[in-house]
Amino acid sequence: MKEKIILALVIEHAHSSWSPDDEAAEMTQLITSCGGEIVHTVFCRTMPPTASHMLTKGKVDEIKALCRAGGIDAVIVSCDLKGTQQRNLEADFGVKTLDRTQVILDIFAKRATSQEGKMQVELAQLQYRLPRLTGHGEEMSRLGGGIGSLGPGETKLEIDRRRIAEKIDRLRRDLKGVTQNRQVKRKKRQDQKIPTAALVGYTNAGKSTLLNALTGSETLVRDGLFTTLDPLARQAILPDRRKVVFSDTVGFMHALPHGLIEAFKATLEEVREADLLLHVLDVSHPDYHKFYDAVNEVLGQLKVLDKPTVLVFNKIDKLEDRKRLEQIKRGLGPGIGICALKGENVQQLLLLVEDMLSAGHVDIDVVLPAGRMDLVNLAHVKGRVHEVKYSAKGIRLKASLPAQTAGLFRLPQVDKAV
Repeated sequence: MKEKIILALVIEHAHSSWSPDDEAAEMTQLITSCGGEIVHTVFCRTMPPTASHMLTKGKVDEIKALCRAGGIDAVIVSCDLKGTQQRNLEADFGVKTLDRTQVILDIFAKRATSQEGKMQVELAQLQYRLPRLTGHGEEMSRLGGGIGSLGPGETKLEIDRRRIAEKIDRLRRDLKGVTQNRQVKRKKRQDQKIPTAALVGYTNAGKSTLLNALTGSETLVRDGLFTTLDPLARQAILPDRRKVVFSDTVGFMHALPHGLIEAFKATLEEVREADLLLHVLDVSHPDYHKFYDAVNEVLGQLKVLDKPTVLVFNKIDKLEDRKRLEQIKRGLGPGIGICALKGENVQQLLLLVEDMLSAGHVDIDVVLPAGRMDLVNLAHVKGRVHEVKYSAKGIRLKASLPAQTAGLFRLPQVDKAV
């Protein structure tokens, strides 16, 4: 049974590019994703926000009256609340009161399946709760239920700052071990000269569907927010027969809480270390340009905006007029339109990835000794072989190779072809 929710939509000037209707639509998606149903939406202007409640007295009284009418399970405020503000609002409303970050954390707790994903969600939850413990003794000791109750600590009778801080330290150490394991795997790929491309984008842009289309894998795909929390890496073969690893990442969101970015540092390392980014954008959504800006904001926090990037305009099958795609390209920059679900233009995307990854390649034209078939095989594995000819002089090889690999062919017994 769905919980009945009152949404207190706080209109803040800090995010002026997002209209109240935009904010309401996104909060509706968030609340629906964690099993809630909005029965009332109260628009709240705070100029400035009150220190004790965030909301003005008039809005507090309005929501209090709706709660007293009955049938309400929780009030959700669309911005972050301080511990004191949340406690005061809950006392006035008489029902559970949550803020936006708690709703997102609840969705994350539902979505995480791997041990690593659960650890990262737990760390984010504890980091959120630690500064909000003051004055929540009774609240922290009771059993919880419904939205916002998933995760560590809700079933414990007593939690204090020391115990939470100790658990945060332990989780950070454990996640550091996860990061080191990832670095070992990443170094193995680097030693094998296998490039990586990370899929980034707004939540529900279709990244997991695209990963399946690019690699032929069968990753579970669901329509909803934050359906992928656990990092996925799948290998594919490019048209020139080179190997590439595509990695899916957690979806980004407008005003994504900084604590989540910090907690998911191990997962987001895949973005930092990738050779290429595929920025997947749902161009069928009316707010695609706002989603584009929100993703770039997070990429800026990760300091990867200067990384080679391919704009992937997904869900073009839902555009009423395909000419609209050209307008989008003129506004955001060059990219490729695809439909990941139907496989449209996916092969062209692979060719584009191939060209982008070949940007650091050099062409060689050499004659190898007859006994150096190992170098011929290496060229086939690491790059694109254009021609192989056998003669009395040796093996003539024409190929396009990564600069580092091409250096291996500069041997004393290797002659440049003339």
